[in-house]
Amino acid sequence: MVVPVIMLADCQSFYASVEKAAHPEYRDKPLIVAGDPARRSGIVLAACPIAKKFGITTAETLGEALGKCPDVVVIRPHMQTYIDVSLMITEIFESFTDLVEPFSIDEQFLDVTGSLSYFGSPEEIARRIQIKVMMYTGVWIRIGISSTKILAKMATDIWAKKSETGIFTLPKSEVESLLWPQPVNKMFGVGSRMTAHFNRMGITAIGDIARLPLAELKRKMRIVMGKNSDIQAELYWQTANGIDSSAVTPGTHDVQQAIGHQMTLPRDYSRKEDIEVILLELSEEVCRRCRAKGYMGSVISVGCQGADFDRPTGFYRQVTVADPTNITNEVFETARKLFYAHWDEMPVRKLGVVVSKLTRDTQYQLTLFGNREKARRLERATDQIKYRYGGTAILRASSLLGAAQALERSAKIGGHYK
Repeated sequence: MVVPVIMLADCQSFYASVEKAAHPEYRDKPLIVAGDPARRSGIVLAACPIAKKFGITTAETLGEALGKCPDVVVIRPHMQTYIDVSLMITEIFESFTDLVEPFSIDEQFLDVTGSLSYFGSPEEIARRIQIKVMMYTGVWIRIGISSTKILAKMATDIWAKKSETGIFTLPKSEVESLLWPQPVNKMFGVGSRMTAHFNRMGITAIGDIARLPLAELKRKMRIVMGKNSDIQAELYWQTANGIDSSAVTPGTHDVQQAIGHQMTLPRDYSRKEDIEVILLELSEEVCRRCRAKGYMGSVISVGCQGADFDRPTGFYRQVTVADPTNITNEVFETARKLFYAHWDEMPVRKLGVVVSKLTRDTQYQLTLFGNREKARRLERATDQIKYRYGGTAILRASSLLGAAQALERSAKIGGHYK
């Protein structure tokens, strides 16, 4: 039986590495990628190894980072560049194997089982990948190697990231001697809250989970977390034992279940007319993406959240419409009615609209009333204009109002500047 050879390749300080490759003058300087340097606000998205030596960590505020290292170079994120470099790295991986599965923008799984006879041992393939990615992008890759995806991931996180070579192999035969003694918080999927739960159960090491009979782990977790924790218990038990039957599957994330868009607003919105502007912009973006991917949806969802995250207010509700749609005005009217049916009139800081229960838009039911086909032609025409000339080439008049965010967000990807 052929033992699979799975790798998890991780880009070191990805955003910061891309910026250093683009700015060689910063090679030996501490550098971070963070929010808005001009306003000295936002959070740290990435810190280079030199900046980390000053104690700077991701997710802390820019102010905290500057307090630790006043001379740190701060660069505004360029998300489109990072996406382009990530796709370039994927192409490099695909020159070694056709089984490449993106896990995040800076992590990807590779199954090189069928490539060993062409490129050498797993370690040799890993070194060749490191060299090629560094030559083309200036990004250093750390690679964990094992026989399953979950073990490859933990090999990367626990050992490869701390190794000078950036490569570590965790054979299944050495899981008991290498993985089990590790603290439970080092196990994939275990955060600070779950670590506290495990500690209350007397579980401090990964091996404590692996050695427990599954039924006993479920019993312990039910006591601490409630009766619905059985699935979590089985997942943790399998992870601790390195059990993972999932294959490296290219395109595994291409199956679309829903298309949505949410927006964190720059201030509290409490006026109905301001909220409606945002709901319309969200509906338009969601429908544009539906049309681009060839989908319609028959379930419309809307959600909101207040500004006080310690005492969260808000809701998430959905409704099924009579006919699947990707027409902006139809989605907006449904979202608008749904919002007002559940809004408590408290200030809103985050809004979202989702279209789900998707079907292909090549076939649809004609209606006796209204002119949906005319609306579809109009939206396809505006889509083509935006595709050719940019997202702000044609806008609704409401997007020029003070409450609107379309112009501001057109320069961003995922809330960050392109």
